[in-house]
Amino acid sequence: MSGGGRQAARRSPGTVGADPWGGVRPFSIKTKLGALVVISVLITTGLSIVAVHTKTELRFITVFSMIATLLITQFVAHSLTMPLDEMNAVARSISEGDYTRRVRENRRDELGDLAQTINVMADELEAQDNQRKELVANVSHELRTPIAGLRAVLENIVDGVTEADPETMRTALKQTERLGRLVETLLDLSRLDNGVVPLKLRRFEVWPYLSGVLKEANMVASARAGMATGSGSHTRTDVHLHLDVSPPELTAHADPERIHQVVANLIDNAVKHSPPHGRVTVRARRGPQPESLELEVLDEGPGIPRSEWHRVFERFNRGAVTRPHGPGSDGGTGLGLAIARWAVDLHGGRIGVAESERGCRIIVTLPGLTSAPS
Repeated sequence: MSGGGRQAARRSPGTVGADPWGGVRPFSIKTKLGALVVISVLITTGLSIVAVHTKTELRFITVFSMIATLLITQFVAHSLTMPLDEMNAVARSISEGDYTRRVRENRRDELGDLAQTINVMADELEAQDNQRKELVANVSHELRTPIAGLRAVLENIVDGVTEADPETMRTALKQTERLGRLVETLLDLSRLDNGVVPLKLRRFEVWPYLSGVLKEANMVASARAGMATGSGSHTRTDVHLHLDVSPPELTAHADPERIHQVVANLIDNAVKHSPPHGRVTVRARRGPQPESLELEVLDEGPGIPRSEWHRVFERFNRGAVTRPHGPGSDGGTGLGLAIARWAVDLHGGRIGVAESERGCRIIVTLPGLTSAPS
């Protein structure tokens, strides 16, 4: 999983800056500055009283008051500026590409919250940097293999070692198809990064639509059997796909092309994690709103630890299971579930991992007519 061991302890973004004191911190900076003013007034008042009773000259009392106040102010200022200096050094390191440094979180005031925020930011930047490096390595590896194979075939033909017969050209075509699938995956990533894509919403019957998606998945897997794919698509034919739609006349209102991306990627992910001769179930039910839809994809694989549920839809995340992929499956680029979430988000729907007695269970909720964006 990208991000390394440090990411296992990454904080949830929703907890950044959380205030356990209900908005009133006992050691906030405002409290400290207020205490500084009160202490200064008390020192001046006390020394004035001493001067009155001891008949000390006022100028000596004024000097002593100023010295005491300056010492206390220096102490408070040092306690405030020291963590700022540390934060500045860490921020400068981050700007120079060093994402390993962190700020100590040993304060219970606004500076402590700022330190926590900087550390979370550093965690995120470190994870993105690792993902970028992993993407470059993955794409380089995936591109090198089909290009090398295609070049070898063409060189053999040019040198007269082999003839340009149908079998040789079919081998070259397979390598070209691998390149095409990788480019298609990268285009999906580009669409994900560029923001919202216009939806083409329409009403469709769920049973024949999903039946076609499952049939296509089986046909593609059979066609690719025996060769590795460049985009992470599975090549397994031993996993049984089962469709469960109730009621049979169920209809939905969505963009069929985008929903195809969702279902195809979820099926692909479930098949790759299934045991030999396992079963993947695609279940469809009517949602609470008109023309809304609830989809479930269940497999019989090792499942996903609850601690990883919030990360499975991150880009380039390939999971933390030691042997996450079934026989005949490659590791993929870790983009399938991220693309599925992107397509669901376009509809204003929800996607997430749910409890399951066995394997992994992912639920997709599409809003239908009432909430879907136009």
